[in-house]
Amino acid sequence: MEKTPHVLFGLCQCLIVFSLLLCVLAGRANAAELHLPTSVEAGQAFSIPLAGSGPATFYLMGPDHVVKRTVNLDNDLQIQSSDVRAAGLYQVILCDASCTSATFEVKATQPAHLSFFLHPSRVPVSTPDSIDATAFAFDPYFNLVLTPTAVDFRITPASGAGFSQQGSTRHGVAWMRMGSTPHEGPVQVTAILSSAGNVLERRVIQQVAAEACGLRMKAVANGNAVTLETDPVRDCSGNALPDGTVVSFTKIDKAGKSTVDTPLKKGVARTRFRIEGSAQISVACGVVLGNEVALNGRL
Repeated sequence: MEKTPHVLFGLCQCLIVFSLLLCVLAGRANAAELHLPTSVEAGQAFSIPLAGSGPATFYLMGPDHVVKRTVNLDNDLQIQSSDVRAAGLYQVILCDASCTSATFEVKATQPAHLSFFLHPSRVPVSTPDSIDATAFAFDPYFNLVLTPTAVDFRITPASGAGFSQQGSTRHGVAWMRMGSTPHEGPVQVTAILSSAGNVLERRVIQQVAAEACGLRMKAVANGNAVTLETDPVRDCSGNALPDGTVVSFTKIDKAGKSTVDTPLKKGVARTRFRIEGSAQISVACGVVLGNEVALNGRL
């Protein structure tokens, strides 16, 4: 089976760690002692004081890379900022006649980037708790910032006044839930990291009309046929249902029961029935029932 570069890197790193640990365990008591800080911020260069003389081999093993170079024990060991950009646990191993090791932690630095998700992409108007907004705070090296970070969510609907909600990340994540506004159209939600110079990400959600409300039809009889037409179909907030929404007309007469499904066109649904004798006709759109019309040869 072909191994990916990540798998090969992991295998090589494990072999290096295993070999160096054997050296450390077998090291003599006079091995150079390492004095490391407990933790540093990502991208922060620092130095490690050394005692001794002559050359030695230095290894730095981090979450995403391994560094090896020859150093001089007469000078302090310089850790470059580019070597400690990934957050996580690092191990330093120094070998001359024998080996010694120590560990330190790299933590995320100040937030600088934002990743933002908005769900779903479409939602009916006036629906409580229907929109989820999730933001992730990252430092300049894209480490998740685990310390609490203020995030502002600003909501700008297509019509009406905008509003905002303030939150703070927990374990790197800030989350907000809100209901959709009463009017159809695009709603823009912006997540802002004010502590990072107003770093922001924008997403747009489309609000669509909800279920029909106050559904009504009128009937025009012509001999043994009747033409049915709805009033403009709207939801309870006055938003027109989109064309293509199916409206069902149901007729019950001497011939039995029959139903015709017809889509809205320019906000109105129309159909035509032939009737035999008395008839009862009803209209529905989804789960919403409209008025009924009774025919007995005439309206």
